[in-house]
Amino acid sequence: MDRNQKILDLMGLAPVIPVLVIEDVDQAVPLAQALVAGGLRVLEITLRTPVALECIERIGQQVPGVIVGAGTVNRPIDADAARSVGAQFLVSPGSTLSLLDEMDKTGLPYLAGAATASEVLGLLERGITAVKFFPAEPAGGVAYLKALSGPLPDIRFCPTGGIDPVKAKQYLALPNVPCVGGSWLVPKDALASGDYDRIEALAREATSLKA
Repeated sequence: MDRNQKILDLMGLAPVIPVLVIEDVDQAVPLAQALVAGGLRVLEITLRTPVALECIERIGQQVPGVIVGAGTVNRPIDADAARSVGAQFLVSPGSTLSLLDEMDKTGLPYLAGAATASEVLGLLERGITAVKFFPAEPAGGVAYLKALSGPLPDIRFCPTGGIDPVKAKQYLALPNVPCVGGSWLVPKDALASGDYDRIEALAREATSLKA
């Protein structure tokens, strides 16, 4: 199975991929456990904090059933660093030739970012049909992806950026959107207080967003 098909398969496992910014490495495992218990196995840990790589490593080693990936892969060096700690997939907010080349070299499936039709066509030329649409809401939202479905019927999008449960349901109603990325599943106050039951409940609700 090629990398593109692998990421398409991951996109079909649940309607929402939690997009996680973790500041405290000790929160990583219980947070992941709560999300997995709620039915969301595919988790994106963004490389926005100094502990992100360690969080990916701990989650991969200590949370059964999880599929943990690295998000905010902005530089070629990020792709290799994520692979070295056990990331199972990569997500980039945009795409450059050098970044795509390096993500290819890791052998991992990845979601490459695009916000315009031209960027999507550039990915399609490389055989990529699974795309992260970012930033989803500022870039045109549901109406934009609906418009792209005509000329680009084979592309599947994971929109991320400015999405809440109401907007998620609208995106997921589109035939070219198997999943969305969302950060609403982990409210800052719930994480700060260790209210993992609330996070699990939000994850469980998210699994029912796509009919």
